[in-house]
Parts: sequence; structure tokens; C-alpha cells
Amino acid sequence: MNQTAYDTNIRLMLAVQKDDASAFEELMFRFQGRVQSLFRHLLGNREMAEDLTQDVFLRVFRARKTYHPKAKFTTWLFTIANNVAVTQLRKQQRKPEKQFGKSASDTHSELAVNPAETIAAKSEMMPARQLDKTELRETVRLAIEALNERQRMAVLLNRFEGMSYAEIADVMQLSPQAVKSLLCRAHIQLRNLLQQYVQP
Repeated sequence: MNQTAYDTNIRLMLAVQKDDASAFEELMFRFQGRVQSLFRHLLGNREMAEDLTQDVFLRVFRARKTYHPKAKFTTWLFTIANNVAVTQLRKQQRKPEKQFGKSASDTHSELAVNPAETIAAKSEMMPARQLDKTELRETVRLAIEALNERQRMAVLLNRFEGMSYAEIADVMQLSPQAVKSLLCRAHIQLRNLLQQYVQP
């Protein structure tokens, strides 16, 4: 993100702090889709992603008076999103939601037991042939789903939001070294899962 956009986001949030409704609408316009996409990739549930995104922006509005522009606005926003995600994942672990006869955790359990076979079965494709863009995107999505939740969050923030190790560390309340380790393990797993589908 360039410096101008960075300053604009902070100025908008400072206006929200002064109860400027139009500034809040503009921030939602800028970031609602990005936050929702993060939740959708993290949790695999579009309806839940929409609900949690609304929760994030409700928290942003409630916390407006305590906002201090110490870092990028996106770091602060995605820290709130990460906290909402962690809370939701803990709820699911205690009481998995049933979806089409399977719990949300069942899908991840299948991926965890044998990710490569599950990806091949779900994508219904032969590794030997070249994938088109739609198939490749779906295969990558399934591979990301095979990661554990913390790895998935780190990858999404790094690859889709372009955050540095330090920024991800702030969001996830980890050390930069821990983030580096998370991403390293995630990239190894993704490479192992995807190498047979992606030919040079």
C-alpha cells in the first residue's frame, strides 16, 4: 500500500473517531470485501464470512474513540479480524456446525488425514495434465484449506494482503520469527501438495 492510501485510511478513521458517518461508510466500502474474502478463505463458509465481517466493522465503530494511528490502519483492522476469527474457530471446535450432513471440522479432518488424495478426489482432475485457470484456483484453495488455522491466516495475510512478517506478527500477536516459521512450514506443505499439479 502506498503512503498516500495509508494516510487516507488513517484520516478516514480519525474522522470516524469524530462520528463522521460518511467516513465510516468509505472505510467499509474500501475494506469490507477484503475482510470478507479473508474469512471466506479461512472458514470456507460464505454466509459466516458475511456475518463475521459485519461483526468486525461493528467492533471498529465501537472502538473508534480509542483508536490511535500507531501503525497502518490495515494492521489495526486485521488485528480485529484475527480476534474475531480466533473466537469463531474456538466456538467451532467446541460445537462444530453441521453443513450438508458434515461438520465444518469434518472437511478439514479429511484434508488433514491425506491432503493430496482429498485434493485429487475433490478436484476430479488428473495430475498429469495441465490445469486451466479455474481448476488451478480451486486446487490452490483446497491446498490452503489443508493448512491449520494459524498457517492459513498467515498465508492469507502475506499473499492476499501483502503484509510483512512484522505486520502479520502484530495482527496475530506473535513474534516475527514465529510468523516466519509458520509461513515456512505452510509453504513447504503447499509446495508438496501442489507440485504435481503445477508443471514448469
